[in-house]
Amino acid sequence: MSKKLSKKAQEKLALMDDIAEEELKSKSEIKREMHQLQDFAQNIVNMSKHQRSKLPLTEDLKDAMIVADKIANKHEALRRHIRHIAKILLETDLAPINQALDVMANKHQQESAKHLKLEALRESLMAKNNDLIEQLLSENEQLERQKLRQLVRQASKEYHAEKPAKYYQELFNYLKAHIVF
Repeated sequence: MSKKLSKKAQEKLALMDDIAEEELKSKSEIKREMHQLQDFAQNIVNMSKHQRSKLPLTEDLKDAMIVADKIANKHEALRRHIRHIAKILLETDLAPINQALDVMANKHQQESAKHLKLEALRESLMAKNNDLIEQLLSENEQLERQKLRQLVRQASKEYHAEKPAKYYQELFNYLKAHIVF
């Protein structure tokens, strides 16, 4: 009989611990979190349909976005609907959505980094680095050996003769079109 009482006592203690953890959040803290979720929902609603299609939204959220698009010109209804979307977001894992938003926001930085890598690669190729050409050809099957060597040779001549950078730019464009980082 004492074992049953101890199990019941343990269950009651576990239940009390759960309640205590829930009570740690103050009412104002819960309100702040809901306001943040509402702002997040508003940002998603304000995105274009094309941008939203890139987000990993659940079916409930997709349906809610369709309704939000329909009531976009009804201010009060949209405000109430955004609160509903925030409640859906409360039950949703936001990590994949935030990750997709970060990727969308950092698109420019990614392009800049790719541009810098391509410029460095072009400079290395023009420095008469035949080993690098062979390595590039082995890693990227879509590159044509003859065309790559010809562009490197002509760009190098152009650069050393201080002529306009026609082949220099062509080499960059060829690398940009065929190499994926």
